[in-house]
Amino acid sequence: MPRLCSETVTILFVGVLGWSHSLLPLAAAERASNETMKPLILHTRSLVSNSPTNPANKGAAKEATVEWEPRKTALIICDMWDNHWCKGAAKRVEELAGPLNKVVQEARRRGVFIIHAPSTTVDFYKDTPQRKRAQDAKFVKTMAPLSTVERWGTAWCYPDPKRESELPIDDTDMGCDCATKCEIVPPWTRQISTIEIADQDAITDNGQETFNLLGERGIDNVIIMGVHLNMCVLGRPFAIRQLVTQGKNVLLIRDMTDTMYNSKMSPFVNHFAGTDLVIAHVERNWCPTILSTDFVGGKPFRFREENRTDALEKQ
Repeated sequence: MPRLCSETVTILFVGVLGWSHSLLPLAAAERASNETMKPLILHTRSLVSNSPTNPANKGAAKEATVEWEPRKTALIICDMWDNHWCKGAAKRVEELAGPLNKVVQEARRRGVFIIHAPSTTVDFYKDTPQRKRAQDAKFVKTMAPLSTVERWGTAWCYPDPKRESELPIDDTDMGCDCATKCEIVPPWTRQISTIEIADQDAITDNGQETFNLLGERGIDNVIIMGVHLNMCVLGRPFAIRQLVTQGKNVLLIRDMTDTMYNSKMSPFVNHFAGTDLVIAHVERNWCPTILSTDFVGGKPFRFREENRTDALEKQ
């Protein structure tokens, strides 16, 4: 009898333990589901200028707090390549990639749809489900014709003089700020490997594919980050000008970007102050901005070489 009782107790104990362990995945799934149901709390900044045609007039900052549904929000990563013809630019992308990946991870965990957009290198991913997801998305008619003018391997959206003044920095030398000018020979082959591509993400550098992906999911809210703000983050077919023109609600993560700007060119400020001037241009003419801290907390990202108090502070 004692032996029988001991066996019975053991069986009951194991059964209860097994039952409790079976609930662990369900609890984790419930927590994940709860996270995706919580709204994204985003602290936006835009600029209202008294003199839109004068880039020197920064205007007054207008701050607001918005709530976006994660499942109705996409995050686009622009041109974070594995290399760049400008050594300085390549170094900054490498430095930015780790913190940027943390933002991607947290946004994905919250239920935001991630689109990787490493322009002209998507063939590297041609056999991946993430690339096929973009190619196979159902066609969605856009509210306005998409740009068909080509530049640098994709369609391009040039500045709209009805909407924006000239950029506040002179990038006609292509923006290399190295002591010895680098030769312009594009070396990129893929997105930098520091940024993880998850099973549920998508990969494209095509405007129509981007809007197909967004339309298929009923997404009207788009957050964008990456490089370079004065060029690709504004002009690519999946980027700010196109998104805003197509009626999307757009936010730029202002501490997750960089510019191609040489401080020896007008307005003769240091590289990072030049980036801040372009951020102000975007805030004034195109869309508000947020900080990465809305996703990951802590302090805003700064490049190691940043050491200034001029222009617009990232705080």
